[in-house]
Order: sequence, then C-alpha cells, then structure tokens
Amino acid sequence: MELATRKQKVLAAIVKSYIATGEPVGSKALLDQLDISVSSATIRNEMADLTNNGYLIQPHTSAGRIPSQKGYRFYVDNFLEKPRLNERIKEYIDSRLEANAKDPESILNAAGKTISELTNLAAVTTAPSENDSRIMRVRLVQTGSHTAMAVLVTSTGMVKNKLFRCEYVLNESLLQVFEKALNEKLAGIKLNQLSQPLIQTIAASFGELSLLLPSVLTAIKEAAETAGEANTTVSGQIKLLFSPEIDFETSRNLVAFLSKGENISRLFSNMGAGINITIGRENTIPQLFSSSVAAIRYEIENQPAGVLAVLGPIRMDYGEVSSVLEYTSQAVSGFLSEIIRI
Repeated sequence: MELATRKQKVLAAIVKSYIATGEPVGSKALLDQLDISVSSATIRNEMADLTNNGYLIQPHTSAGRIPSQKGYRFYVDNFLEKPRLNERIKEYIDSRLEANAKDPESILNAAGKTISELTNLAAVTTAPSENDSRIMRVRLVQTGSHTAMAVLVTSTGMVKNKLFRCEYVLNESLLQVFEKALNEKLAGIKLNQLSQPLIQTIAASFGELSLLLPSVLTAIKEAAETAGEANTTVSGQIKLLFSPEIDFETSRNLVAFLSKGENISRLFSNMGAGINITIGRENTIPQLFSSSVAAIRYEIENQPAGVLAVLGPIRMDYGEVSSVLEYTSQAVSGFLSEIIRI
C-alpha cells in the first residue's frame, strides 16, 4: 500500500516520538509536532487508517498509538535521519581503537565495547571469514636454542603465533633461510586450502631442506587453522536483560543465542553493502522476533571484510545507531588496513 503524504508524516512523527519517549502518541500531542494545518479529528482519522493497515498499534482502547514492526520498517526505509556525530564522540572512538591497535582482534574487541557503550545496546563484531583470508607472510622468531615461533600474517590482518621445536640447534641465519623459502611457497595461498596433502607437497618441493621443516610446517598449518576460525565477540549483552522493551525470558534466550559464535555468523551471511537493519520477525530467527539488528561491514584495503552490529529492542534509535556504526566502521577499516601495510 502506498501511503499518502499526510499519512507518511503522521506515521513518521509517531515513530520518532515513540522512540524518544516510549509513550503511546495521541492525536493532540501529534498536532504540536506536525507542520500541517488540520484538525485533531483529521489526525485521529489518519491514525485509525494507519492502524487498520497495520502500521500502528493501539495498546489500549483509550490510549494513543505506537508503531508496529511494519510501521518501523516504513520509517527506516523512508524517513531515517542519521545525525552527524560530534567531534568529541569521533575522537573518543578513534582513541579507543588506537589504544588497541596492536592486532585486529584487539581492534575489533575495542570496537564492540565502544559501540555498546555509545548506544547502550549489545554490540557484535565478527572477524573476516576464512574464505577471504590468504597467507600474506610468515615470520620465524627464535625463542630458544631448539625452539622458535611461527608468526602467520593473513591478508585480512589476522596475526597468529605457534611455537615449534626442532631436534637440531636453531640460529638466526637458518631461520632466515627457512623464512625466505616458506614465503616463496606459501604467500597468497588461502587459509582453507592449506591442507595436509598441500603441506606434504610443499615440503617435498624443498628438496634436502624438507628434512628440517616438518615441525615448522606443522606449526604454520595449526596457526592457519586458528586464523581461519570465525571469531566473533559480543559486548554489552547484559544490557538486554534489563531492557524494558524485552521480557526477561526472551532476553535470557537471546543472550544464550548470542553466546554461540555459529549463531552470530548466520545473522550476517547474506548482508549487503551499507547499513542493514532487520526489524523483529524480519530476522527469521525466533530468538530475535522481539529485537532489531543494525549491521555494517567494515573493509580491509577497500574490500568488504567482517561485520560490526548492534542488537537491541525494536524501539531503538535507528538514526543514532546507524551513525555510530558508520563512523566506527570507517575507523576500524583504517586501522586494519594500516596493519596490513606494515
């Protein structure tokens, strides 16, 4: 159904008012917010039509109206305003990320905590999937006369370490020879392609050097396996338990749902570009029927990577949430791209 202009204005005003106050909106209060010259009776008629068509709900016979999930959807698609973040908040986001810019996991953890703090909602972050990750380089760092650490750096910024031990004595020169040979063979290989048969093929290609490399190659394979895992973090989930918009049983089930990384990965498997907002039953997952999810992908070297998201009640400030997610995504993209270039 295509809404007439006046009905659109009435609906938008009700959604904005309800998001701000949490109180049902009546026709008299609505007249003060609208820039149209009509009677209170006309507004009541418009509200009645919007209710009959599923955009509004009347909680009680004598009460005002609140938006339905359909009403929120129309508002988000047609009237969403994303306020410009003030410089103080931008500087705060940048400082939190910069203080944790030692590796991608720390950056993403800091991003999730910061988003949750600024929105007062639960925040979710995901690392790039293994399908997007390639070995960028391998470094070998000596830790003892017979031990060293394989440091694996991926194209998506993940850095994973794995200790290994050799029966022979190690030295810096030998490790440099290993490192050069390994990077020539491994750079550019996808993490999910680094199978045992491939490791054996690579080892055989080293000739006599292969006799010295089994433990090194095993360490690299194990590091690649951990780097390719779907890493997810959830921050501020306790806030869901105290949301007046979600009953306790529902919020408890939601927190349990978020505790499993595979559940989170399912949420964002088919995400498009820009801010993606799913409202209530649009999420298709029963635990989320009383919630909304706003999410955006961050980039690494201008390529879509993992996800930053906010999860909370349907009555959330979608404009403010979108602004926080967009700026944080840009900041995360910048810091992660810098790590890649080091």
